[in-house]
Amino acid sequence: MRILVVEDNESVCSMLEMFFMKEGYEGVFVHNGQDGFEHFNKGHWDLIILDWMLPIMDGVTLCRKIRELSQVPIIMLTAKDSDSDQVLGLEMGADDYVTKPFSPLALMARIKAVTRRFHSDAPGKAEENVITSQYFKINKDSREVFFNGKQLTSLTPKEFDLLYYFIKNPKQVFTREQLLDRVWGYQFYGDERTVDVHIKRLRKKIGTAQQPFIQTVWGIGYKFDETVTEDEN
Repeated sequence: MRILVVEDNESVCSMLEMFFMKEGYEGVFVHNGQDGFEHFNKGHWDLIILDWMLPIMDGVTLCRKIRELSQVPIIMLTAKDSDSDQVLGLEMGADDYVTKPFSPLALMARIKAVTRRFHSDAPGKAEENVITSQYFKINKDSREVFFNGKQLTSLTPKEFDLLYYFIKNPKQVFTREQLLDRVWGYQFYGDERTVDVHIKRLRKKIGTAQQPFIQTVWGIGYKFDETVTEDEN
């Protein structure tokens, strides 16, 4: 697995390089946002790790620019721990964030969880992973989504994972904690607002105001329902 790390703290880079070697990952390390964007354009990457505070081009801007061109998984490293900062990073297209100082083992768990869901791991079983509903057709292995027969190409990896899980479990109500556990796939260390941000972004890309599909169940969480319209709520 090839990982591009854009981080200006060399001690952090050295630590990550050591852990990458143990896992058999190939890490490429650059130290400012502009170089990070140039390296992104030059190669194929399985994952990108971005620091928030970078010279020349900050990590949030870099994340947005990458997301305009690719759906590659992105994890942000940030010393900013306010809700608004974390939400901003997610809204720019990051799939996850890790607050500094962090445990390398915790970051390795995040890397494995994010990439496991993005890259196909069941070749030859595509038909078993195709789900068709009234409005959607979604293929887990090819990571293709069709809405009313038209392919959606703007979903981030985590938005895809959420939509797949919802469509696979129609009308079932999930709490935020359940979605973090079953979609993110590990014990989440951050804020439950991560779920809210991803669902807000997903809602903008599917459905309409009259047919929102992902319903808020007040005081509990969310459910996916293709049969309910806004007027019925």
